[in-house]
Amino acid sequence: MKEMSLSSAGAQRQSAETAKASMKISIIVPVLNEGERLRPFLEHLRERAPSAEVILVNAVGSQTVSERAIALCDRVLTSGRGRAAQMNAGANAASGEVFWFVHADCQVPPGCLEEITRALQDRKVVGGCFRIRFQRRKLIYRVSDAGGNLAVELFGRCYGDHGIFCRREDFFAVGGYPNVPLLEDAEYYRLLRQRGRTRQLASKIVPSPRRYEEIGPYRLTAAFFFLSALYILRVPISTIARLYERLCVIQRE
Repeated sequence: MKEMSLSSAGAQRQSAETAKASMKISIIVPVLNEGERLRPFLEHLRERAPSAEVILVNAVGSQTVSERAIALCDRVLTSGRGRAAQMNAGANAASGEVFWFVHADCQVPPGCLEEITRALQDRKVVGGCFRIRFQRRKLIYRVSDAGGNLAVELFGRCYGDHGIFCRREDFFAVGGYPNVPLLEDAEYYRLLRQRGRTRQLASKIVPSPRRYEEIGPYRLTAAFFFLSALYILRVPISTIARLYERLCVIQRE
């Protein structure tokens, strides 16, 4: 009888662990004019996160999503422009217990879903993000990704390329992504941290360096550090947005 009791207790523990491990995760991907880059990204995402629900949110006026890309998603939506509007629309349509917001120009790490699930087994943890690492050898990229990872740890300042995740109930409790002209991801993460603990995971997302290569890695890194410092000092976001337009946006004729 004692052996049967121990066996039953072990089975119950295993069942509980299996239930935790089967937490449903919805991946929400905001898209703006990704074109032919989108399908390879979705194939990569399906390979690394096969059990997740994938929701693509295309912006109004953006390039049409191809049928081959649509076939790799569980849902494809169209919303107003702006990542906040797109991510909120995706969250409203998602069925998962956990939301994970992922940019369409990155590579996610192997075992990403398992890492998120393990982090959220602690009920005091409401969400978190991954570290970032650019696939470039120049020292300036190490300054940029190390600085970004350190800012999450020291100041709780997190941008969207880190792949922010959270529990469904906590997302709606804080009102989702705020409607601001810039830094909606940093503002959302700040609200999330007010609700509970957040955790930066050990694995790394690989962001695309295309913006750095377009603007110039030294210029863009310096601009991001400057604007991040203003945000940490609580300079109004409207002011930071105007500076961003001057420092980080190439004016097309």
